[in-house]
Amino acid sequence: MYFLADRLIDMPFFDRYINYETGQGEMERIVLPRGLRIIGLRKPTDSVTLQVTISVGSDFEDKNNNGISHFIEHMLFEGTPSRKDARAITNEIESLGGEINAFTSNERTCYYIKVPKEHFAKALGILADIVQHPLFQPGFLEKERKVILREISLYHDEPRSFQWVLFQRALFGNHPAGFPTYGTNASVAGLSRAQLFQFYQAQYAANQAIIACVGDYPQGALASIEGSFRELGKRKASTKIVGAPHGGNRDRIVEKRPINHAYLVYGCKTPDRLHPDSYVLDVIRSILGRGQSGMIFEEIRNKRGLAYDVGVHHEAGRAYGFFAAYLNTLRKNVPLALKLIRQEFEKLKDTNGKDLEEAKGYITGQLTLDHEDTHRLADALGFWEHVNDARLEEEYLKKINGVSAADVRRAAKQYLSGGLTLAMLEPK
Repeated sequence: MYFLADRLIDMPFFDRYINYETGQGEMERIVLPRGLRIIGLRKPTDSVTLQVTISVGSDFEDKNNNGISHFIEHMLFEGTPSRKDARAITNEIESLGGEINAFTSNERTCYYIKVPKEHFAKALGILADIVQHPLFQPGFLEKERKVILREISLYHDEPRSFQWVLFQRALFGNHPAGFPTYGTNASVAGLSRAQLFQFYQAQYAANQAIIACVGDYPQGALASIEGSFRELGKRKASTKIVGAPHGGNRDRIVEKRPINHAYLVYGCKTPDRLHPDSYVLDVIRSILGRGQSGMIFEEIRNKRGLAYDVGVHHEAGRAYGFFAAYLNTLRKNVPLALKLIRQEFEKLKDTNGKDLEEAKGYITGQLTLDHEDTHRLADALGFWEHVNDARLEEEYLKKINGVSAADVRRAAKQYLSGGLTLAMLEPK
């Protein structure tokens, strides 16, 4: 994990061109005059992944248009002037053994294609086409509206998914961070084609877009990407950074369901990804919740058999974060499970060198394995560029290795010692 050189190269259509070695391979980073960013990381693989990240998600919505970012994600697979429908788009990639997909979060909407490296040009052509030339055809729009409404029902019917929707609602209140990414039945039903197209035109612009390419891509690939996305590069959005949520943070929110087990999430608000404490909280998450050897898993499942699904999650984005333990168990076991979680939080005050070594080893190993996958690495680069700069991905392990036992003790006291929020689905 190191930088060998940053080199500025004068090229007529590039505002900035940086080429340097990383622990993963040779990285190129281009920032074009209107703000479009292109990241390339060359490494010896048999696959190549292209991912477009648009820095917009449900955090940029209100209650009336909640779910519009996710709806647009669906519509970009529903036809362009040269590809008539979803099958025409996906079959071109899947017939090569490749993968094409997309996802929407609070802060980002991402589209990616992963293919054998010899099909780079095909992947680039299709990705550029669907991102820049969606038709928003009325017939397909109504079909996808039905699909999304079914998706909403599926999330509401699945406790493991809905517990997180409930938790974010309790934690963030009326701030958009408390809205479900997929929207509500009412908001999705009310979205018109004109609203979708207007939002797309406003947000899918050069200064909102990041294109990451990872793998054994051909020489001149980044210039090809710039040329293929020239239409996106013509637009510039009036962007806003969503601030950290205030308010919300209810002590408890409980819904009763016709289910056999209770599903709960217990946690708190935390800082954004660039805050030094976000790295400390990653280490705490590893101490408490890594795989099957984290302390909460050990205490609740291995020792006592109170739950099957139990873990710890830390989410840190550009504007805010949250930290939570989660599990499902019999309703009668909830008080004991919460007591045990609090006890494990409290034990962090005794964190020692061995705890740190194991936690950091887990993070390092997981990152190494993730980076073998060109898509995971492309997404990581897109995320860090969205936050600030793709080169921060290379700094991540340095930040993790710089966390001390004193940092863990301080952060645990600051974030996990009181004022936590409980979201729970319980049997009727």
